[in-house]
Amino acid sequence: MLLARIYITLKPGVLDPQGEAVGNSLKTMGYTGVASVRVGKYLELQLDQDDRAAAGRQVEEMCRRLLANPVIEQYRYTLEEPAPPQ
Repeated sequence: MLLARIYITLKPGVLDPQGEAVGNSLKTMGYTGVASVRVGKYLELQLDQDDRAAAGRQVEEMCRRLLANPVIEQYRYTLEEPAPPQ
């Protein structure tokens, strides 16, 4: 079992109206030290396999085909052993 942590962000230069709205709201609330905000997505996938190479190929394919828009977004991910249940 592997845990994939996927981070998807807009590519540099792509306008981020949601990030601008969050940044403006933070400034309105008095957080004047925030220079800019970029909004992205974070996903966790539990993968039912132990082969890291195969899992990496599968995550790459999922990101390219569905999870990220390769025209305007970039992604990165890590593969980890999931923490044991508490």
